[in-house]
Amino acid sequence: MSSVADKASQAKNASFLLAALPRDVKDRALAAVAQALRSRRSEIEAANAADMRRAEEAGVAAPLVKRLTFSGSKVEQSAVGVQSVAALEDPTGRTLAARELDAGLELYQVTVPLGVVGMVFESRPDALVQISSLCLKSGNAVLLKGGAEAAETNRVLFEIIVDATGDAGIPDGWIALLESREDVRAMLALSGSIDLIIPRGSNEFVRFIMDNTSIPVLGHADGVCHVYVDRSADLQQAVAIAADSKTQYVAVCNAAETLLVHADVAQAFLPQLSAAMPQVILRGCERTRAIVPRAQSAAESDWSAEYLDLVLAVRVVDSFDAAVAHINRYGSHHTDAIVTAQRQDAQRFMAVVDSANVMWNCSTRFSDGFRYGLGAEVGISTAKIHSRGPVGLEGLVIYQWRLFGSGQVVADYTGPHARGFSHRPLR
Repeated sequence: MSSVADKASQAKNASFLLAALPRDVKDRALAAVAQALRSRRSEIEAANAADMRRAEEAGVAAPLVKRLTFSGSKVEQSAVGVQSVAALEDPTGRTLAARELDAGLELYQVTVPLGVVGMVFESRPDALVQISSLCLKSGNAVLLKGGAEAAETNRVLFEIIVDATGDAGIPDGWIALLESREDVRAMLALSGSIDLIIPRGSNEFVRFIMDNTSIPVLGHADGVCHVYVDRSADLQQAVAIAADSKTQYVAVCNAAETLLVHADVAQAFLPQLSAAMPQVILRGCERTRAIVPRAQSAAESDWSAEYLDLVLAVRVVDSFDAAVAHINRYGSHHTDAIVTAQRQDAQRFMAVVDSANVMWNCSTRFSDGFRYGLGAEVGISTAKIHSRGPVGLEGLVIYQWRLFGSGQVVADYTGPHARGFSHRPLR
C-alpha cells in the first residue's frame, strides 16, 4: 500500500499534466463520472447500507445515521451536481490583465490551478463527489479524507471516480483517498507536495488542522455572526431578518449568534423579537433583561459563543460605533449584518466591519456559495489571503504572470541610454 507521501508525490506529478488539459477533456471526464454514478448505483447503495448498519450497531445518534444515507435520489442528485460542475466556465486560462511593457514585450496575468489540494471533511458521502468534481474542473489534483463513519461508501465512490476519469484520459494519481487519522497527520506535514488544505467540519476539527500544519489552510473555525439593529431600522423588517438569521437553520456557520440593538429602539424592538421567536433562548445584557424578563443573564463567554442551537445572545448598545466595536472584538469575521434605513450608515458598516461577508437589510443566511451564484462551494474562508467568504471554483485557482518577448534583455533598459517602458494596457 502506498504511503501518504507517495500518494502526495503522485498527485503532484499528476497536477502538472492536469493543469495543461483543455476544458473539453475535463468536461468529458466529469460526464463519465456522472454516468458511472448512475450505472454503479447498486454498488454505492450496498456500501452505504454497510456503513449505516455499522453506525447503528455502534449506537450513533439517529440524526447522524440519517446524514449518512446515500442511495436512490441522493445518488442521482450527486450525478446531476457533477454535470452542473461540468457546465460551469473553466476557471483556468482566464486573462486577468494584459499589458505591453515595450514593443514586442507583452505581459499577461492568467489564472492557473493551485496544484494539489488536501481536503479533509466530516460530512455526508456526497461531499467526496462534490469536492473531487470541483478539483477536476479547476485542474487540481486532490487528496481526500472523509469521515470514518462513511468509509465503505467513500471507498466505492473513490473507485468509481478513479475508473471513470482514467478511462476519460485524466492522469493517473490525480486523486487519492486517505483512510485514517494517522494519514491526516502525515498529510499535514507534506508542505512540499500539497499546496492548500481545506477542512470542513466542527470548530475543534478545523482548529486542529490549522494548528498542526504549515500548509496554507482555507477555512474558518467559528461562525459567530451578528445582526445589528440600528436606530433608524424598520422594526418589522428587523424582526423578520433577525428571526431568519437565527432560526431558518440553526446548525450552520452563517446563522446569527448575537443580536445588537441600538438603545433608541430597544424598548420597542426587543418585545417584538421575543414574541416572534418564543422557541429561542435569549441570553441578554442587563438592559435587555429589563425589557425582556424571560431573557437569561449573559456571561462574557456568550458574546463569542457559536451556539449552533436555538440560543441567541442579545446586547443593547448606545451607538453605531459601539456595535462595530463589539463585532470586531467578539466576532469571527464570517458574516455580519446591519438593519438600517440610512444608506450611509450601511456603507460605513461595510467599510469598518472586518468580516468576509457584510450585509445590509438582509439575513446572514445568504452568505452561501449557491445563493451567491458561485455554483458548488468548497468551503467558506475568513482569511484575507487568496480567497474570502464562500469559495467556489475561483478559490481553487491562482494566477501566473506570463511574459512574451522577442529577444529583449534587461541591460537594454538600464543606464544612460536605457529604453523606456510603455506599460500600455492591451485590452
